[in-house]
Amino acid sequence: MSLPQIRFVLDEDIRDHRLWRACQRRVTALGHRLVVTRVGDPVDLPRGTPDPQILLWAEANNRILVSGDRRTMPRHFAAHLRAGHRSPGLFMLRPGWAIAAVVDLLALVTDEDNPPAWADHIEWVP
Repeated sequence: MSLPQIRFVLDEDIRDHRLWRACQRRVTALGHRLVVTRVGDPVDLPRGTPDPQILLWAEANNRILVSGDRRTMPRHFAAHLRAGHRSPGLFMLRPGWAIAAVVDLLALVTDEDNPPAWADHIEWVP
């Protein structure tokens, strides 16, 4: 079984570790586990990394960023693209998001395995 091409990084503002744990347990319809890391897990992406550097890391590591930082992240994302950078995508969590709904979306995106559908795009969840 090959690993899915679509991978994710959870922004540091998502303090509910239950989402990360639920992602670790989830097996998609195609039998893949979700490939999800968190800001603070990789050595080169420590906690406290500024948003613009998180976006650069996500770009370099081909990971869709999942964030709840509605106040600043969309602005940083727009500046990232204006500067000529690319992005695998940004999933912005709306207030009241539910763990099951987010995990289901990430599993669906992984199963569809269509990276161009999310590239350089903000998807508001749910």
